[in-house]
Amino acid sequence: MIEKILPAGVAVAETFHDLPGTPFPEEEAAIARAVGGRRREFITVRACARRALADLSLPPAPLPPGAFGAPAWPDRAVGSMTHCDGYRAAAVAHRSDVRTIGIDAEPHAPLPEGVFDMIAVPGEHVRHAALRGAEPEIHWDRLLLSAKESVYKAWSPLTGLWLGFAEADIVLFPDGLFSVRYLARKRPPGGRPVPAGFSGRWLVTDGLVITSVTDVLD
Repeated sequence: MIEKILPAGVAVAETFHDLPGTPFPEEEAAIARAVGGRRREFITVRACARRALADLSLPPAPLPPGAFGAPAWPDRAVGSMTHCDGYRAAAVAHRSDVRTIGIDAEPHAPLPEGVFDMIAVPGEHVRHAALRGAEPEIHWDRLLLSAKESVYKAWSPLTGLWLGFAEADIVLFPDGLFSVRYLARKRPPGGRPVPAGFSGRWLVTDGLVITSVTDVLD
């Protein structure tokens, strides 16, 4: 399903059910005190990630949470994971082909009261009203949240920096695309590049909102 909004060369694995598996010791430390549901989703989404790695002929590897919670991928890979109620997925690519990936899935339902005001910048408020009036069957507030999550997941491993909801202005288009302009002016450690923006894709299907951001190398 999520492969529909990702470019060729990105390996995807997804599931609507929890999968059995044993975490690597490096991963076990992150979930040693986790409740059952959290433990199952952690194991399942990493099982998806290792399936995607195998599709790229890359060996299984531990994927412990790293800086800002992002998984630490093997040297030759970039990737992203997502999980929500009833869905887990991972997208992985060769680092020689793709600079960074961010994916996110959310239930296609309105955000709780007050959340949209917390995540949206002024321009997003204006565009949200127009989109909601034109296509009220889409929960654009939830879609914006998912897009911001995908953007963060792509930005953070690339720059080594935190990105808040109010530091990116996202334009959602009804044709399944979105664009991103960064409002933050930050200096990444080690002279890492700072992207001026990203473009992304979105999909609403099977009760889910799914978004992706992929920066493909030329």
